[in-house]
Amino acid sequence: MTLKDILPGRLGFGTAPLGNMFRAIPEEEAFETVEAAWNDGIRYFDNAPFYGAGLAEIRMGEALANKPRDEYVISTKVGRLVLDEIEDVSDSGFGENGVFKYGRRNKVVNDYSADATMRSIEGSLERLKTDRIEIVWVHDVAQDFHGDEWLGIFESARLGAFRVLDRLRDEGVIKAWGLGVNRVEPIELLLGLKEPRPDGFLLAGRYSLLDHDRALQRVMPVVAERGLGIIVGGPYSSGALVGGPNFEYSPATPQILDKVAKIRAIADRHGVSMKAAGLHFALANPAVAGVIPGASRPERIAEDSAAYAEMVPVAFWRDLRHAGLVNPDAPVPETN
Repeated sequence: MTLKDILPGRLGFGTAPLGNMFRAIPEEEAFETVEAAWNDGIRYFDNAPFYGAGLAEIRMGEALANKPRDEYVISTKVGRLVLDEIEDVSDSGFGENGVFKYGRRNKVVNDYSADATMRSIEGSLERLKTDRIEIVWVHDVAQDFHGDEWLGIFESARLGAFRVLDRLRDEGVIKAWGLGVNRVEPIELLLGLKEPRPDGFLLAGRYSLLDHDRALQRVMPVVAERGLGIIVGGPYSSGALVGGPNFEYSPATPQILDKVAKIRAIADRHGVSMKAAGLHFALANPAVAGVIPGASRPERIAEDSAAYAEMVPVAFWRDLRHAGLVNPDAPVPETN
């Protein structure tokens, strides 16, 4: 069974904003956003314990509690374990100075061992108020580690989380597993191993209109050849592509803003929304099984759904290529 077989549609919902990423989202607004996604026909929801130290999972569990469980697919992640211990300041990416500084205050630790993997899944099941999780991603094995330090983390995951998830998939407890990362290198490394056998990958921010060269050259062809799948996270590059101030969770550089302006000028000339450009670019690659833009407001869901349904003229992609704004080897939609 491939990722494309498992996913109920190609447009999903990334729930990092529900963990209060960058801002404190009121509970009612969070629930309304999930409800808007449901009403628009979205049935794939990606989550992680790291998102607000469990807050996103708790909110999504509440929001979907009365929905028919057989009608939607959940993915979550392991490797960032939420503890009962409370801390005032965290250096793990969500504390006072992190992107989840408005999340819960529970301590989160990096632990890719077999025991932590099982504990993480159990915690997610409880927070999500469900009896099963279809897809499990191993989270950020190369994030926040300097030099070759991430290789040691990867080896820990290979001996722990990878083996556990391989077994759970073979036993039918989960349907699929892989890496959930925003760097290409760990995917390359895992694809080079004979064992274990991942089903695909969630690649965030590395296959977008603003950044796709390395993934296109080093990952996508192998994934497609082996019949695996990529779920593209962050198709709007932390919001930079659609007018936001951030790229890669930090203020966008002048170079990125200049590239956005050039793409927007061509999009405006063809009457194409920037969200449609981002979504359709990602989905045109045969290795891509789905795309999961994040949303923190109900109206953003409607925008994503409209962008997904938007007809983008072939001439738009031709002009992007001529301007050197898209890698010449990148697949783009060939029909209107």
